[in-house]
Amino acid sequence: MTTAHRRHKDALYEQLARVSKAMASPKRLELLDLLAQAPRTVEQLAVAAELSVANASQHLKLLREARLVESSRRGLHVVCRLADDDVARFLVGMRGLAEARLAELPSAVRRVLGGRHPAEPVDGPELLARVSRGEVIVLDVRPAEEFRAGHVPSARSIPLPELLARLGELPPGVTLVAYCRGPYCVYAADAVELLQRHGYAATRMDQGVPEWRSQGWPIETCEEASP
Repeated sequence: MTTAHRRHKDALYEQLARVSKAMASPKRLELLDLLAQAPRTVEQLAVAAELSVANASQHLKLLREARLVESSRRGLHVVCRLADDDVARFLVGMRGLAEARLAELPSAVRRVLGGRHPAEPVDGPELLARVSRGEVIVLDVRPAEEFRAGHVPSARSIPLPELLARLGELPPGVTLVAYCRGPYCVYAADAVELLQRHGYAATRMDQGVPEWRSQGWPIETCEEASP
């Protein structure tokens, strides 16, 4: 290999490494995971990830430099979003690889879920067919702004903090399928426990919106999805 060829090849892999370097931080992965749900301001991301605004801004700067995140100014705030759906698909694929390779990850997931076992995967088209037949109702228990940004078709938005007060909206005798931000989120597990305590037949699926998109299944959005 000539010196020039070696230099060009090193430069090539340096460019590839920009993505892995940008993602080589637990907090930056969490920020990407949050942005896979909906666009957010820097301040909202800082609160959700338990970071200072200055620290969140620095993480987001590195993600922007790697072209994983885009941002725009809206009034006094900077709104961030994933660069495109390919970033969300990459996150889902990376998580699947980690789950297949890292023996420590399943126990870490159970600790996050409070000892509850992960939910079973759901076949999206079959679930939508059951919804159309009136056999199940899908509940999106994430915050309302995440529902507006993208949700499973025909899902009903009842954020977890509102669920108890809105039980009267749910008909008896129909199975309820709750989902939230994906397999590492506790909202759906908490919702199912609450529903079952009040006599509802309820289950949860481990897929969230990024997982649906990665499968090529349809996603619905609402107007005014941005913060």
